[in-house]
Amino acid sequence: MYDMGTRKWALALVDQGRSLNSVSKETGISRAAIRSWQERIEPLPRMATPDPGPPADERSYAYLLGLYLGDGCISPHTRGTGYYLRVACADAWPGLLQLCREAITKVRPGIGVHILQKQGYGMVTSYSRHWPSLFPQHGPGKKHERTIALEPWQQEIVDVHPWEFIRGLVHSDGCRITNWTTRVVADEKKRYEYPRYFFTNLSADITRLYTDTLNKVGVDWKRSNSHNISVARRASVALMDTHVGPKC
Repeated sequence: MYDMGTRKWALALVDQGRSLNSVSKETGISRAAIRSWQERIEPLPRMATPDPGPPADERSYAYLLGLYLGDGCISPHTRGTGYYLRVACADAWPGLLQLCREAITKVRPGIGVHILQKQGYGMVTSYSRHWPSLFPQHGPGKKHERTIALEPWQQEIVDVHPWEFIRGLVHSDGCRITNWTTRVVADEKKRYEYPRYFFTNLSADITRLYTDTLNKVGVDWKRSNSHNISVARRASVALMDTHVGPKC
């Protein structure tokens, strides 16, 4: 038996113009089953969907919220009243894809989570009727073209788990790099390396959420430009290394 989320995921692939054969190979679901769902997806019995309440795991939610604000979106299903949460994770960071998947399952235990492989990245995808209530920042248009503000209950979660929120934002739109320079010491040129963190997002609101949270945990930061935040002081980088670390 397949849950409704799995059925709608398979049908969404068909809606993209994919053949039943290719969808069957990707999902492991027989063509006959997919064909039958196409014919009777609306008459399938629907269970009551009460308000989902708060996230089951607030620590994981803080991390997932950071990922969503950076590289996530919510879109309605074309055949029903549910929604897809999608978070893009680059193939260069396979560990990130798994962390995202685990966060979703902790926030909503028992929910289906699927990976749709695209060119250069994997789209972590999960179907639910309740994603818009869990991520009320959802709306039409690009995030940087509209207001992004946390609801009071979301801010409370971020205040309790600030590092998880920061980690999610950095894992989506940030990076840890190593800069270097040379200095002449006792007539000898020496190379010095120093790590730093960067975060880049076109949304001034999301950038402000990031810097406000950095302030709360005692991380010094500088604005390289209107969209780029740098953390370079040794003590602050050490804090970031302890609680965030490089992508994996």
